[in-house]
Amino acid sequence: MCRLLAYLGSSISLEKLLYKHEHSLIVQSYQPQEMASATVNADGFGVGWYHPQKDTEPYTYKSSLPIWNDINLPSLSRYIESDCVVSYVRSATFGQALDLSNCQPFQKERLLFIHNGKIDKFRQSLYRPIRNQLSDEIYQWINGTTDSEHIFALLLNELQNNPGKSLEQALHVTLLKLKELTQTHNTHTLANVVISDGNRLVASRFSVKAQPPSLYWLQNDSTFSNSVIIASEPLFKGNWNSFPENSILSVGKDCDIRINQI
Repeated sequence: MCRLLAYLGSSISLEKLLYKHEHSLIVQSYQPQEMASATVNADGFGVGWYHPQKDTEPYTYKSSLPIWNDINLPSLSRYIESDCVVSYVRSATFGQALDLSNCQPFQKERLLFIHNGKIDKFRQSLYRPIRNQLSDEIYQWINGTTDSEHIFALLLNELQNNPGKSLEQALHVTLLKLKELTQTHNTHTLANVVISDGNRLVASRFSVKAQPPSLYWLQNDSTFSNSVIIASEPLFKGNWNSFPENSILSVGKDCDIRINQI
């Protein structure tokens, strides 16, 4: 079912964000506390970050190894600093390939996308219906086979068709389309997602015909001042807030949080 972690705020090292807490993302990979459908996240991981002083496309580091087995990430994490980071550890849905094309975060130009959840029986239910809604450009962009990448493709298609829409608006419409498809094809969907352009984090806790996975946010904690953290599970003791079900949270560089119901 995966575990997510996203950060926006003052520039920090990846080491501090990923490793330096009692229930860090590394610990959640092998000892999650709030996962309902799996026991470990051993099917790969990924980290995406933006250069704090350059208006460039983001950087990603991904692997199909368990995050605890990657010998390069600890050293990279001590070196890399960023003011905007998204990351995840993967628990693959049965039958999905364990290769880099299916590892998150997914990227399109300035956008990074991560997803925790699933579309039940995706290949038999919404695989074709989602693809039927895509432009040829977005259809050809898809490299992997996961439901996660196809949800991102729906979002990209919405942004392409409506370039004036904000990330929040595009995500809202995308989730409503996903709800309609889910109900039409009699399946269920879990869609906790985070999308970023380097200046904002936009996240949802969303489900159709099922209980959504856990998702929390933390604002301006003494450990991470002038920042917001979004996580599947709290990294440490603090004033963590649970996302309302079927809601979208957005936050910019000013750390001003807005929550809207879907």
